[in-house]
Amino acid sequence: MAQNGQGIEPALLDDIINRLLELRQAKTVRQVQLSESEIRQLCSAAREIFLQQPNLLELEAPIKLCGDNHRQYGDLLRLFEYGGFPPEYFLLI
Repeated sequence: MAQNGQGIEPALLDDIINRLLELRQAKTVRQVQLSESEIRQLCSAAREIFLQQPNLLELEAPIKLCGDNHRQYGDLLRLFEYGGFPPEYFLLI
């Protein structure tokens, strides 16, 4: 694991994101194979980012809100396709 305060090696993060986004082109339901170590590192990095975020966000209209997608990854990808993917700087940890 990276010890640069980021929690995960940038190359590994890019690889995980690319594998997850490959499902956008899938015509049928497929699974992405992630190792336990990759999942733990990803969760740890996400936790670090969430803890750094303020409790109150000041947002400007227009915004798009969505509810719980009941752990359906395909639905999450469709929401991103509809509303836009996060800016790249959000994907850089």
